[in-house]
Amino acid sequence: MPAGALRSNVTLELRDVSKFFGDLAALRAVSLSIEPGASVLLYGPNGAGKTTLLRTLASLCRPSEGQVLFGGEDLRGNSGASKAKIGFVSHATFLYGELTARENLKFTGALFGLRDLERKIDAALDLFALRDRADEPVRGLSRGLQQRASLARALLHQPQFLLLDEPFTGLDAEAARNLQAVLGRLAEEGKAVVFSTHDFEQGAAVARRLVALAGGRVGYDGPLELAPRGTGA
Repeated sequence: MPAGALRSNVTLELRDVSKFFGDLAALRAVSLSIEPGASVLLYGPNGAGKTTLLRTLASLCRPSEGQVLFGGEDLRGNSGASKAKIGFVSHATFLYGELTARENLKFTGALFGLRDLERKIDAALDLFALRDRADEPVRGLSRGLQQRASLARALLHQPQFLLLDEPFTGLDAEAARNLQAVLGRLAEEGKAVVFSTHDFEQGAAVARRLVALAGGRVGYDGPLELAPRGTGA
């Protein structure tokens, strides 16, 4: 296989990962494998480790112990092409407030070297019903519209693995239903979707697999419909 080439069946994996912030253990010996087509709900109380787990999978947070693997190779030493297969939405929007939504997407697309960028930008804006507000500075948009712009940015380069930390934040009911439909379609297309939400029913409408966290440990990892009582079901 040529250097930098990617297999279609690669997995994103945490292997015995722990993360410490001083004396606080945010993650404790977590092992997790995310395969193409996975639709995974991360669920647990505040402080359970959901955000740290997602940031670690996205290679934005270096583990104190253990490994993050992409296609069986350590993600930290992996190529930029591998990391480009991951899309991430955080509590922070990662948008430049002085730029418009369109300009934010154009900047992101240039970083990824995307071809046919204008068409892809319009498609991403349309996916989240944002085109009619796309040319206003982001700082003047509502929190919900900023979230929609952040989601459009994360999907612009068509990542194989989409990692979402509370993606429904700020969305009205219609936008939330649209996001549920988008996430469902992505999984059906073979993309992996891993997301957290404080609303279990909302997450269960999308996910097929549940990873329940508590105290930085995985308490349950399996089919959502088989989750024992006390894990959110």
